[in-house]
Amino acid sequence: MAELPLVIIADPVNPRAIEMLSAGPCRVVDASGHPATLPAQLSGAWALVVRSRTQVTEALLAKAPGLRVVARAGVGVDNVDLSAATARKIRVVNAPTAATTSVAELTLTFVLLLVRNLYGVIEATKSGQWNRGVHGAELAGKTVGLVGYGRIGREVARRLRAFGAHVVAFDPLLSKSPDDTPLLSLDELLLRSDVVSLHAALTSENRHLLNAERLARAKRGVCVVNVARGALIDETALLAALGSGQVGGAALDVFESEPPTQTALLQHPRVVATPHLGASTPEAQHRAGEQVAEELLRLLAGKEPLYLVNTEVAAAP
Repeated sequence: MAELPLVIIADPVNPRAIEMLSAGPCRVVDASGHPATLPAQLSGAWALVVRSRTQVTEALLAKAPGLRVVARAGVGVDNVDLSAATARKIRVVNAPTAATTSVAELTLTFVLLLVRNLYGVIEATKSGQWNRGVHGAELAGKTVGLVGYGRIGREVARRLRAFGAHVVAFDPLLSKSPDDTPLLSLDELLLRSDVVSLHAALTSENRHLLNAERLARAKRGVCVVNVARGALIDETALLAALGSGQVGGAALDVFESEPPTQTALLQHPRVVATPHLGASTPEAQHRAGEQVAEELLRLLAGKEPLYLVNTEVAAAP
């Protein structure tokens, strides 16, 4: 009798996901507590489950000659060498809807903190000051430009409209807005927006999308939110724009290097910084684990996955 396919869990996932897989037609090995042993565990693996910690490089894939699936329990797959996986006909699946609500809510938190200029006054009050002057403004009536208008961008827009904000978007992958949100060029969006919020995947073409030249074109005093990928912003240019007042404030959950190395940016009084926790809610993590478990179970049942990233690879096992 042939052995059941082996699924290796490389990074910590929701225990419910492991229960789901363990009840299916496969063997499951949880190697998440011992990352140094992962390469040795891969020799007989059919599937590899990762979050963001494990870097799925060509060299790591070479340790798994029988690997057929990489499942990313999250949205971004920039820690997976898609070219190497595709060349090996290894399917890469993810959980693109798992963190939508959590990231959208964090975005709104950031927007409100920046527009109302609350971060500094919160810190001042905690230090014993009592500064009751005018702080910031209302979000109602402001224009928020969303760079990237996929699932998360649309959820952010829906929440922003509840506050009375005007929403515009830039997304080169869309020829028409799915919900009548005005689609603008990036330059026009920057010129019109009081807040610019990034919701795009990182590609080789959009690295440093917000650079010194583009920040200079933006509306003076613009606030910048980044909950997507750190390298979408040139951090040196952002720091300079904060210093000149061209950028009024920034809220950053992601950085080009993580943990971040640009300490001057972190310490700037008009920067709110968090440690890449947009998807770090119990709800989002539970959904991510369960979604990738469902994808693997679909494949084991001979069905096509719902969330195949490298669509060049045939979906059938």
